[in-house]
Amino acid sequence: MRNCMKTFSQLAIITLILAVTACSINEGKHAEKAGAPQKGSFTNPLFPNGADPWLEYWDGNYYLTTTTWTSELVMRKSPTLAGLVSAVPINVWSATEAQRCCNFWAFEFHRLQGPNGYRWYMMYTAGQDGTLDHQHLNVLESAGDDPMGPYEYKGAMMPDVWNIDGNYLQLKDKLYLIYSQWQGDEQRNLIAEMDTPWSLKADTKHVVLTRPVLEWEVSERKVTEGAEILQHKGRTFMTYSGSFCDTPDYKLGLLELVGDDPMVAANWHKSETPVFERTETVFGPGHNGFFTSPDGTEDWLVYHANALETEGCGASRSLRAQKFTWHDDGTPNFGKPITPGVIVAPPSGEDGPLETIVQGQTYSLVNATSQKCLDVGPSFALQAQCAASNNDWVLDSTTEGFYRLAKRDSRQFLDLAQCKAKEGVNTQLSPWHNNYCQQWQLKTADDGLVTIINRATGLNLSLANCSSDLGQAVQQNTNTECQQWRLQPTGDVAILSQQSGKALSIELSPAKFARNVEQSAWTNNTNQIWQMTATEFGFMQLKNKNAAELCVGIAENAVVPGANVELQQCTAPTAQWRMQPVNGGGFNFINRYSKQALNFANCGLAQGTNIAQAPVLNNNCQVFHLRATK
Repeated sequence: MRNCMKTFSQLAIITLILAVTACSINEGKHAEKAGAPQKGSFTNPLFPNGADPWLEYWDGNYYLTTTTWTSELVMRKSPTLAGLVSAVPINVWSATEAQRCCNFWAFEFHRLQGPNGYRWYMMYTAGQDGTLDHQHLNVLESAGDDPMGPYEYKGAMMPDVWNIDGNYLQLKDKLYLIYSQWQGDEQRNLIAEMDTPWSLKADTKHVVLTRPVLEWEVSERKVTEGAEILQHKGRTFMTYSGSFCDTPDYKLGLLELVGDDPMVAANWHKSETPVFERTETVFGPGHNGFFTSPDGTEDWLVYHANALETEGCGASRSLRAQKFTWHDDGTPNFGKPITPGVIVAPPSGEDGPLETIVQGQTYSLVNATSQKCLDVGPSFALQAQCAASNNDWVLDSTTEGFYRLAKRDSRQFLDLAQCKAKEGVNTQLSPWHNNYCQQWQLKTADDGLVTIINRATGLNLSLANCSSDLGQAVQQNTNTECQQWRLQPTGDVAILSQQSGKALSIELSPAKFARNVEQSAWTNNTNQIWQMTATEFGFMQLKNKNAAELCVGIAENAVVPGANVELQQCTAPTAQWRMQPVNGGGFNFINRYSKQALNFANCGLAQGTNIAQAPVLNNNCQVFHLRATK
């Protein structure tokens, strides 16, 4: 830094800023050069309290769930595996019904063909408060192709009998449920044929696939559970966890389907020895999942384990991941659990180049000065008339409050030309390369307009020469003009609470005015679907499809905390809101007139919890996520 500092007295303020940026980049404050790849290596465990993990890599992001023990289903999302450590946990579902309110375990989400096309099906174990005697499997269905939801409750396959750790097997156009159940003094894995992803065939048999009869399966209790399917080169394997989870001897076993019909127990060959077990530093490794690297060249294992022999089934179980290979005979080779603290290289392909559709709500990015939209040309980003061709930007959160600006139709990401830390550099689309020049920060002003700031350079997204001409280049600059943008959500939107996962809704009431605004579980009804209309600056009106002539406002236009949120005439002073981005991709909705935020009463999870206004408190009860409804 010393050599660069010598030039400061000879530079204007703008040059000073750019010199500091260049020196910081060149001397490795953030990276070896502008936009150099973020370090994606990690050490196990990734983070504590990560029992029963399920992880999928889909459309440019990792998605992760782990057991919560609560009434909430929490998901983390990141474009890198290591980024999951700091990813904001988002609640995508919660339940308060007495028969399935509590003790949430072992979430798994699978992309399957359903009645309305491909959807994500979230299977999880839940039961009643105060007891584990009524745990049973439940299934949710996503509204579209986004693993973050919204999700609708579809049902329970066997609500009146104890069953846990559900998983799907797809084979020859048939779908099967594999689950675990106590029979006598043995916990066994069973299989049954499914009619839909949330229901069993009426005449299906329930066939036992594993019984705990081997010496390594019966430590303290006779247990086989947590079955997971692994298919490779036309072969079907099933891992499972054996022995009691409260012991350090919890470990993985393996079956292979060697016949055509998975409903015939004899068609499954069981290995006599475990395939993944404790070491001197890792205890009780089990309840695993599988995922592939972003480029599809590597197979990875995700699992939980403990750091001490004395730790058991509780919150001490931590999340771990490692690559695995294949034996010469075609069976999986999981190796041994990696010792804590050993540096693990990231999955192959995290640094791209990657072109992909990124899931999420779409936006138009409207320049506040020109009232034209961010678009792309053959060589660089430019402004154009706002149209369907440029309303497909996805604000995809990464880490520490930054975003990727992904253009869905182009399958690419907004980037700086040659990743230069220089004023006036054009922006462009490029494949994802996991660098800071492709990440942006959103800062909101009191009028709801945002500045979009590049992570590598600290410079703002702006119009060249502050021109309103069509085709004008969109560049990075420090000028204070033409650098403000309106985030305009497009299409039908679900507004989900980060606290509860439930949807902003209105009462299904015939009343014309003063319809109350509350939360309810997603059911894809019109009273849960919103459209957002721009007024002036960056303010929005929220209109419900069930009452499109009205807007969300404050009862009696009150400015006091606790005043009720309800539908009002759109001319009311309190019928406008600004969206303030928060870390993790959500927003606070702050009223233009009262300066207060949408807030859930008592941070409630229950169906029908009321919404009022409150001072901005920076908690989950005031954070909302916009999701596409199909």
